[in-house]
Amino acid sequence: MQAHADFPEKIVCAIKSVVGTEAVALHEPTFKGNEWLYLKQCLDSTFVSSVGPFVDRFEADLARFTGAKHVVAVVNGTAALHIALELAGVVAGDEVILPAMSFVATANAVTYCRATPHFADSEPHSLGLDPTALREHLRSVTELRQGHCVNRHTGRVVRAMVPMHTFGHPVDIDGLLGIARDFGLAMIEDAAESLGSWTEGRHTGTVGLLGTLSFNGNKTITTGGGGAILTNNSALAVRAKHITTTAKVPHCWDFIHDEVGYNYRLPNLNAALGCAQLEQLPLFLARKRALYNRYSRAFDGIDGVRLQVEPPGCQSNYWLQTLLLDEAHASQRDAVLRATNEAGLATRPVWRLMHKLEMYRSAPRAALSKAESLESRIINIPSSASLGGEAQ
Repeated sequence: MQAHADFPEKIVCAIKSVVGTEAVALHEPTFKGNEWLYLKQCLDSTFVSSVGPFVDRFEADLARFTGAKHVVAVVNGTAALHIALELAGVVAGDEVILPAMSFVATANAVTYCRATPHFADSEPHSLGLDPTALREHLRSVTELRQGHCVNRHTGRVVRAMVPMHTFGHPVDIDGLLGIARDFGLAMIEDAAESLGSWTEGRHTGTVGLLGTLSFNGNKTITTGGGGAILTNNSALAVRAKHITTTAKVPHCWDFIHDEVGYNYRLPNLNAALGCAQLEQLPLFLARKRALYNRYSRAFDGIDGVRLQVEPPGCQSNYWLQTLLLDEAHASQRDAVLRATNEAGLATRPVWRLMHKLEMYRSAPRAALSKAESLESRIINIPSSASLGGEAQ
């Protein structure tokens, strides 16, 4: 019992040995590049809304960095995912496979399409969708009808799958691609947290039919609010830009809209910030990796906890550094959260599992034993790139 009582204090001491004794945020942005310069250029030009040169530049810079053929910048990551689902053919009455352990926006975007989230289990190596468990689940609950994967219990078409790269760690994308092919599912990658993460030499978000990014204030780079759709399909890219620009047909003066569209395009002002941030991304990634290495040394030898490491064959951006308590210490999670936050160290648990939220309690789901175990044991610790020091 005494060993368990000392456990939260050991965690506090290990974190402080890395970040110091002052109060520290979970994740905050760094603005030490051309942010002020580009924002002033944007203001001086008066182009601050969704038309302006920084939007085109930001999209081109992102395409170059990720290797995606096309990038369409939008107002936030949720909007990006909403449009990607529509582009993939998700319609009212469909079901979409996604991890129960994800931020609520993943499920909400499915609901915006008037479709139903279908929650699946996660695995501990990547913290993402478990391909083995998912394949077994789909074999048990779905069947092929007229070329469509259909949930036998609900009668609904299972149209797509949305793997999420949790905390920047790439999911087993090849295992999931095999499932998508075998069951006829479109794959949309939720890469909101994983800009700068790679799996077998491919950037996350570029492997499926479409991928999405987020540039919220707490992400590896930020545009204040913003997101992007990635795709190698030229026709989908053209359509993405059209429907995120209120489906307005180009014309010198007339207002012609040929379908219901969305006012989702990223403003030039935000894109200017993003261009400056993207120039610093290699440095941010190096510092985050250095921070992981410092934490790894600090937690080495503390029984009952391990630091989440990138999966084999992958390069993670280490967006949020993650502690995983062992099963014997799971009951100590809240005590650790309380002790760290009282010490001025911002920490947090993983999101509450989606099927436990009121609006998704009745959604179809697989057995979620691994996700439920992970939920009880995950703690995110301070992760700002600035904490990584002068990375070499």
